[in-house]
Amino acid sequence: MSFKSHMDAALIEAKSAAARGEVPVGAVVVSPSGDVIAVAGNRTRELNDPTAHAEILAIRAACAALGQERLTGHDLYVTLEPCPMCAAAISNARIARLYYGAADPKSGGVAQGPRVFAHTQCHHVPEIYDGLSATASEELLKGFFAAKRDR
Repeated sequence: MSFKSHMDAALIEAKSAAARGEVPVGAVVVSPSGDVIAVAGNRTRELNDPTAHAEILAIRAACAALGQERLTGHDLYVTLEPCPMCAAAISNARIARLYYGAADPKSGGVAQGPRVFAHTQCHHVPEIYDGLSATASEELLKGFFAAKRDR
């Protein structure tokens, strides 16, 4: 089976989040056979829920669709490096592979900050691939925050 990136779908979700006034982050859960199981964008403001990050929503939707609490063998594509909360959820869901775009030096929890997957308390560590569509992800985030500052 050849590799097919699903970052374009994650970017679409990120753009939709930005259009709703949310921080533009999108996530996609993909099955081992390559089928898209769930997509989501940030909805923290819309839902008045600080845990409504794109990754959490996509994981919840995929688990609900499959009727199970773990996503063993599944991939997660995210436009931004997951925060510590989302990294813990990725571990708990047993995601096999994490693909993300832009690094997050301020709030990241994978390659930055607490590096959740490096801790001995972390029960599952996915394969991690960073930098996919990083430029597009970074430009979307920078444009969103620049527009906020210009208001």
